[in-house]
Amino acid sequence: MIQKRVIATLSVVAAAGLLLAGCANPSGGGGTSGGGGSDKVDIPTIDSVDVPKDAVLPAGDGKAECASSLTIGYVGAETGANAALGINIYNGVQLAIDQHNKANPKCQVQFQKYDTEGDPAKATGPTTQAASNKAIVGVIGLPFSGESKATGQIFEDQGLVHITPSATNPTLTQNGWKTFFRALGNDSIQGPAAADFITTKLKAKKVFLVQDDSDYGVGLANATKPKLGSSLAGSDKVTTGQKDFSATVSKVINSKADAVYYAGYYAEGAPFDQQLVQKGFKGTFVGPDGVKDDQFIKQAGSASKNAYFTCPCIPGELIPDFEKAYNTAFNAEPGTYSIEGYDSATILLAGIDKGNTDRAKLLDWVKNYDADGLSKHYKWDSTGELQAPAVYGYKVADGKIEPIGTIGK
Repeated sequence: MIQKRVIATLSVVAAAGLLLAGCANPSGGGGTSGGGGSDKVDIPTIDSVDVPKDAVLPAGDGKAECASSLTIGYVGAETGANAALGINIYNGVQLAIDQHNKANPKCQVQFQKYDTEGDPAKATGPTTQAASNKAIVGVIGLPFSGESKATGQIFEDQGLVHITPSATNPTLTQNGWKTFFRALGNDSIQGPAAADFITTKLKAKKVFLVQDDSDYGVGLANATKPKLGSSLAGSDKVTTGQKDFSATVSKVINSKADAVYYAGYYAEGAPFDQQLVQKGFKGTFVGPDGVKDDQFIKQAGSASKNAYFTCPCIPGELIPDFEKAYNTAFNAEPGTYSIEGYDSATILLAGIDKGNTDRAKLLDWVKNYDADGLSKHYKWDSTGELQAPAVYGYKVADGKIEPIGTIGK
């Protein structure tokens, strides 16, 4: 494990300079070609991130008092094809609650989880159960955009605040819900950042865009496509659960694209990348936050070495205290959105500690929240969108996902 340390703002600027310097293509030409040899741009990794010095932490002042039945809920995937993304969040929430309860003997907040399998068609039942549990005053979830769309009104009708650490479809905050808050930037931010990253930093001349049929994939593709402009070599659609991508692979190869951007999840992204490489694709595969998981590497195998990722998520593994506590608790490194789950739970816990122990008061607390978490500053506009979010880049290096720094805001 590499040594990690928190750096000051000046060091972040220096790291950004290294990132830009590493973007130069040694050949002086474009990116790689589907039919030619690989000339992958090598962007250096970072080993530290700036952490706000006054970040709110779950322990608080240790003086909180609350009813023993008070509960925070998690509603989202624990099983299913993309369960790892949900489990990353759930673990972050669990860690925050454990730290809070250890420091506050007179306020032992309970934690109740409800499994949606990440499936919009199955999410309404668990969400209704959570919303009907009057002991639950706040919820973390749902992780995926499709299930968030299907369940938002249930929370709204019950006046139950919920913070999603990962659902990025831009339209989710356009439904008039007052109980929905997003702890990250949406895809109207990630999409353009991804397009710029691929064409400017990865030096791709031709980009092939592939989207799945989820609300997440559709929203992200719609946000990315216009920003690719003349670099767009073609596009295609696949479906959730698809295994054979030969038709799409042929289109990519024939387009002679330098890079593929896949708007979807790792369950389909991994075999798609694998099949691309098996058919001779020499370019770069770029996936978003839904693909950025160790399961992608596990399922794609050696083909994954061509991959980069975009994500409106902070590399929590580079926050030393958080990484150590997470690793101790779960014998694993923090994953995608683990730190956002942790921070989201901390916001609810901080509200409870201040006496906001019913749904109406906790909702008002979140609505007016304005403070630093470990990963970023949390303050929402009237629709539930986070102000000033950042987008990070990552790459596969030596069989691991490594951060390369911010790629857009």
